[in-house]
Amino acid sequence: MTFHRRSGFLCQLLLYVAAALAPAAGASAECLGNKNARQVYRVDVVPQLAPATLFSHWAPVLDEIGKATGLCLELRIATTIPAFEQELLAGRPDFAFVNPYHLVMARRAHPYVPLVRDGKAPLSGVLVVRSDSHINELRQLDGKRVAFPAPNAFAASLLLRAELAAKGIRITPVYVKTHANVFRAITLGDAPAGGAVNNTLERESDELRARLRVLYETGSYAPHPFIAHSRVPRAQRDKLVRAFMQLAATPAGQELLDAIQIPKPVVADYAQDYAPLERLQLENFVVLPND
Repeated sequence: MTFHRRSGFLCQLLLYVAAALAPAAGASAECLGNKNARQVYRVDVVPQLAPATLFSHWAPVLDEIGKATGLCLELRIATTIPAFEQELLAGRPDFAFVNPYHLVMARRAHPYVPLVRDGKAPLSGVLVVRSDSHINELRQLDGKRVAFPAPNAFAASLLLRAELAAKGIRITPVYVKTHANVFRAITLGDAPAGGAVNNTLERESDELRARLRVLYETGSYAPHPFIAHSRVPRAQRDKLVRAFMQLAATPAGQELLDAIQIPKPVVADYAQDYAPLERLQLENFVVLPND
């Protein structure tokens, strides 16, 4: 399944099926026809939500960023988080929107650097149960199935599983691909609890949130960064940072950025924002794509 968008400088969206990649198609004629946009840069987005939903959010943003910078940006969204991770850990994306620990993982093999992140809402993991659930304490989850979007989703899975283990609570993790599927599994009774993050839960409908209750919340961390491989020239990276900031300066741009969870972009710094995650000792809970 492939979505196409021909306006502006956004080339197109390619969906992956599991870990297998669809062949990359050529850039749009508009991109290649612009003398300042002959280099096509690949942009991968972690699939926290359904690919079609992410496309509808990211395509307009990259279209505006492309127009402002003269860069040709090719949006790619995998159907699963493990498929996304396989590409990221191989160093294939030029730019990517990743969870915080993805950046830590990727930097061990490739020189990725964070460019911007949201400066408004810190990220935390939440364990959610049905609002009418009898579960009121973490210890009641011992021996239970708990839904998570993917093994290496940072706050929604890695951090929560590590903190439960540290408290001596043994669970059986069930991976259901997206945050939306976690909420669905809980409301349908397929799992008594599930992991997500505060930001995605807050963006759900009032009706759904009324059917859920937060049982536990982790500490707060810097949110998902938009990152670049260092092979992208510094001048091009700087253009993207400026374009994000300019987009945030208009009401229409703010609305677009809010949809991709960067409503208030600020310059990201690895040492300050993400290096502290290296001390959380989450390595034992990471599941690599080829494991």
